[in-house]
Amino acid sequence: MPTTLTLVEVKAEYMLSGLFSLISWARRGSLWPLTFGLACCAIEMMHAAVSRYDFDRLGVMMRASPRQSDLIIVAGTLTNKMAPGLRRLYEQLAEPR
Repeated sequence: MPTTLTLVEVKAEYMLSGLFSLISWARRGSLWPLTFGLACCAIEMMHAAVSRYDFDRLGVMMRASPRQSDLIIVAGTLTNKMAPGLRRLYEQLAEPR
């Protein structure tokens, strides 16, 4: 026996599909990088995020948590000593990486 959807169920399904498409549009249009500064280059990366250049206007929001980030920006020279730490952060990034 076929099931029939009520008007309320159809409207709720339409709203959820619209919400999911809005969320995916927002994720496509903005970058949330994880900052990983290793040397004096990190100072320059910090300057890019402050008011004079203001990456926030362009949709780039620096995050401190790898679980909320889309990519990692490594500023500086990665040495063998820091490689395991960077690898751990990379593995904590959400999919797709």
